[in-house]
Amino acid sequence: MKQQYFRLSLIFLGLFLFIISACNKNIQEKEEAVPRVQLDTISMEPPVFTTTYRLDSISSREHLDSLKNSFSEEERKLVYTLNRIDENRIKPGNKLIIPDSLVSDLNLYAPFPKVLSPLDSISKTVVISQRVQAFALYENGNLLRWGPVSTGKQSTGTPAGLYYGNYKAKRKISTIDESWIMPYYFNFMNFEGIGTHEYSLPGYPASHGCVRMYRDDAKYIYDWANMWQLESDVIVQNGTPFMVIGEYDYKEIQPWFKLAEDTKLNELNPSEIDTLNNYAQRYKNDPLNFEFENLKETDIML
Repeated sequence: MKQQYFRLSLIFLGLFLFIISACNKNIQEKEEAVPRVQLDTISMEPPVFTTTYRLDSISSREHLDSLKNSFSEEERKLVYTLNRIDENRIKPGNKLIIPDSLVSDLNLYAPFPKVLSPLDSISKTVVISQRVQAFALYENGNLLRWGPVSTGKQSTGTPAGLYYGNYKAKRKISTIDESWIMPYYFNFMNFEGIGTHEYSLPGYPASHGCVRMYRDDAKYIYDWANMWQLESDVIVQNGTPFMVIGEYDYKEIQPWFKLAEDTKLNELNPSEIDTLNNYAQRYKNDPLNFEFENLKETDIML
């Protein structure tokens, strides 16, 4: 009798071990069937933004209305910015460059690089490109903001060069014509009376030498850039550098229209980079460009 019970116990133990072994094998096979993710091979870098452009000719008022209705308000603003033009200046017969990808981050469409190493030791820099009619603001060489401009027309061009922010006024009246009101004016050529300010953008260079901008951009520079520091009417500290580069080709079509042919054509070229290098070196060699705030802090510490 005892031998019979012993045999039955061995049989049950064998069945139990067989079932456990089969379950473990099943679990192992399922785990092997699931692909293992190698976390160290996953790139966490954001994808590089790219877009193509098309050049649209406005054939009629109906065409213009249809085009406007196909975009949201934010998208329309982006299109106007890329064309350096005010909405009320667009009419039949105009051309518009339109990106195939419309996103809210304007810096993704910048004709300026995200980083400009020649400017990395300068806390604030305003770069104005006459060739592509655009400005950029850099902080220690990093792109902060950009936008469209209208610089001087052919007979009254904006002189290229390295300048400094002098004085500013929330509302300035032009010395050429008293009917011209210039909100958020920031002068960078004192004797010539040339500065940045809000005024109409027609989609090409049209000013008498000043740099026209959208109101938001002119106000941003007004609040962001530094004026000169004077003592008894003598400059003891330069303001924010304004670097005007490049030349506009008045005989060619607007350079942004060429984005439909080559998306790289509006980017800074080697000659313009060399000019910025030269301006940055001149900035560093000028003792009036030592940081005013740092000087004051040092004086207090001493």
